[in-house]
Amino acid sequence: MTSSINKDQDQRLMKAALLEARKAGAKGEVPIGAVIVKDGKIIARGHNEREQKQSVLAHAELVAIKKAEKKLGTWRLEDCTLYVTIEPCPMCAGAIIQSRIARVVYGAKEPKFGAHTSIINVFDQAFNHQVEVKAGVCEQETSKLMKSFFRALRD
Repeated sequence: MTSSINKDQDQRLMKAALLEARKAGAKGEVPIGAVIVKDGKIIARGHNEREQKQSVLAHAELVAIKKAEKKLGTWRLEDCTLYVTIEPCPMCAGAIIQSRIARVVYGAKEPKFGAHTSIINVFDQAFNHQVEVKAGVCEQETSKLMKSFFRALRD
């Protein structure tokens, strides 16, 4: 029963991350979205803002982490789960570990920059903080969103 509840909750919260991804896409940004959850409630939202802010640091995960830190008044995001539409890159994976996020749930793999299983597995290293990772939640929807965005860019 618990796994069914977790599965339903993971899908519901990934839909919130997908909403953020669509916001990014509507602004001409790569459509990646993220939400951070603590005690079952969304405490921060973010989406890619790299073009808008002209900053390599404006990844969806980092935007959400910064907002969560402000909301909680600490950089330690223990007992939080990050939902992100695409497999985190090495930079974001490092920030996730450094911020002590307990769990990451993502939708689709990122074959060019993925730091969970696509290129390397940053989360599998022997850091002092270990992150639980769940992949493939709403995978088809997140993958379709990315493919549509890049197809439109090429056309």
